[in-house]
Amino acid sequence: MSTQTPDSPQPDGPTGAARRRGPLRVGDKVQLTDPRGRLHTITLHPDGAFHTHRGYFRHTELIGADEGTVVRSSGGTEYLALRPLLSDYVLSMPRGAAVVYPKDAGQIVAMADIYPGARVIEAGVGSGALTMSLLRAVGDGGSLHSIERREDFAAIARGNVEEQFGGPHPAWSLSVGDLADVLPQVAERGSVDRVVLDMLAPWENLEVVADALAPGGVLICYVATTTQLSRLAEDLRTDGRYTEPEAWESMVRGWHLEGLAVRPQHRMIGHTGFLLTVRRLADGVEAPLRRRRPAKGAYPVAPDGAPVEDAELWTPEALGEREVSDKKVRRVRRDLEARTED
Repeated sequence: MSTQTPDSPQPDGPTGAARRRGPLRVGDKVQLTDPRGRLHTITLHPDGAFHTHRGYFRHTELIGADEGTVVRSSGGTEYLALRPLLSDYVLSMPRGAAVVYPKDAGQIVAMADIYPGARVIEAGVGSGALTMSLLRAVGDGGSLHSIERREDFAAIARGNVEEQFGGPHPAWSLSVGDLADVLPQVAERGSVDRVVLDMLAPWENLEVVADALAPGGVLICYVATTTQLSRLAEDLRTDGRYTEPEAWESMVRGWHLEGLAVRPQHRMIGHTGFLLTVRRLADGVEAPLRRRRPAKGAYPVAPDGAPVEDAELWTPEALGEREVSDKKVRRVRRDLEARTED
């Protein structure tokens, strides 16, 4: 099954760019920050009002005002009003599957060299968090074809993306199905510049990805565990059509800034996942042999000396993947539909 978003531009521009600048207007999402740093997100409506136990104010006090305006509630509490950034939206939007954190989305865009006009394939859409960063990077002149196995996740992602951009994005297509089945139908051989995989077993799709990627194209994979990372790296080497894999993770630690009391915050965004990149070699070219010698014991073997193959290592349960309940997915879809109707 395949579904694609329409290519018609929206009144405020095909990517909603006009909604991200100028005075605040009806329909805009506004992030309110109170004196304690707590955040509240509202959608401006002519008859709307924001209520807390500290008082209220009417949305009309913000409609027509510039971003960075401070509004005072009836109880005297002041709120700073700004349009939310993409990173703010991603962390607060309805979600079925877990989202790719902004720190990882930024790494993917930079390290995979996602550029304006690029032809990109994304598989494993989840709730659409990474999709939005990829669309920002490819721009209206590029193309992003996202592929998601689950129809309910695809519906949630579509709702989140269209809410963020103010409607369908002209560079985006969304298909429901398996990557191995959909990719040969939507991309000619050697026509894709970048492939981004966020899935349980990306090594199962290395052949179809190699067929779609242009020589020199980038494959970047996001995996959660070291066992996935190891299996992926070894299968890429065995395939022979990719360069030597490079892998890393990123951790973000904020800092407390108060006069001379400058110190690391007590909390940080630690491990979320591993990223691995390779480049597509030209057809018929063999990858250069590695000069380093593997450490003894790096490759487990059975008593008879044969490589160990244990299918149970690669089940979702063994890799610690939490199953998203159907009840939660239905609730998120209802919430998104209600927000769209409003």
